[in-house]
Amino acid sequence: MSGDLLKSYRFREERQGDWQKLDVILTRAENGGVKRLSDEDMLALPRLYRQAVSSLSVARSISLDQNVIAYLESLCTRAYFFVYGARTTIGERMMTFLRRDWPAAVRGAVWPTLLSALFFFGGWGLAFFLCLQDMDWYWTFHGASFLEGRNPDATVEYLRSTIYTDGHGDGQLTAFSSFLFNNNAQIALFAFALGFAFGIPTAWLLVYNGVMIGSMYAVFWDKGLGYEFTGWLMIHGVTELFAIVLAGAAGFVIGGAVAFPGGQTRLASARAAGQKAATIAMGCVVMLIIAALLEGFGRQLINSDLVRYAIAAGTGLLWMLYFYMPRRERHG
Repeated sequence: MSGDLLKSYRFREERQGDWQKLDVILTRAENGGVKRLSDEDMLALPRLYRQAVSSLSVARSISLDQNVIAYLESLCTRAYFFVYGARTTIGERMMTFLRRDWPAAVRGAVWPTLLSALFFFGGWGLAFFLCLQDMDWYWTFHGASFLEGRNPDATVEYLRSTIYTDGHGDGQLTAFSSFLFNNNAQIALFAFALGFAFGIPTAWLLVYNGVMIGSMYAVFWDKGLGYEFTGWLMIHGVTELFAIVLAGAAGFVIGGAVAFPGGQTRLASARAAGQKAATIAMGCVVMLIIAALLEGFGRQLINSDLVRYAIAAGTGLLWMLYFYMPRRERHG
């Protein structure tokens, strides 16, 4: 037997008993949960984990058999999650995310959120006023084939039929609503995902989406249907457009970390900001789902302008309170 093999054999023989004990405890916990462990197992687990980590460190330093090193790496990884990992259910984690993590991430990104809103509503306002001055701008923004029929050439009666469900325009209304939701969901996704490029693509996407909606809004406004169209849009738009703004804010969080890394490398700075940005972005998915429900039920069941405005105001107030109302931290 060579010297290296003998050294590896002795090393494993002296410590294998503790490794096996740790393996048995971990297997029991993985199969039945931590609650299945006895008090003795719970006391032994941290000690056996530290011994395994120490053994792994020694094994690497003296270049032992790779099979031993691979076994110890796997064992230590499994033990780590039970010693230091969160012992909560999926439901508990979701409640923690909704109750604490997501609102905290949004409150910590006030300036990126304001910047995102500036780009989005700036594009909206620019397109709106340009189109009111000259409706040829509408064709510049959308082209001749965009949502055929909902353009400056449409009649007031036709446009009105597209925002209420009691007439012949319900099928067309469904198509328009689906387009808006799918478009906004894609914009939100890309606004977050492309933030790493110094936030420049994020800003462009926000302006672009604002321009598309603002120019469409100008068509209805010009026909004297601004009040009605606003109610139809905002019944779900308060939630949906807020989600876009927050997704843009998540992109700017990452973009700002890349552009201004401070004393860190750009990669390390982006990695540090990524957790907050990802938390905001995951919450945006929740908002888009809620917006889809509001859009589906609201479009089918509600034709009253006053009710639509009431729902829009109510959802806006609820989101403001949810994100920005001061909270007391719970202890214990």
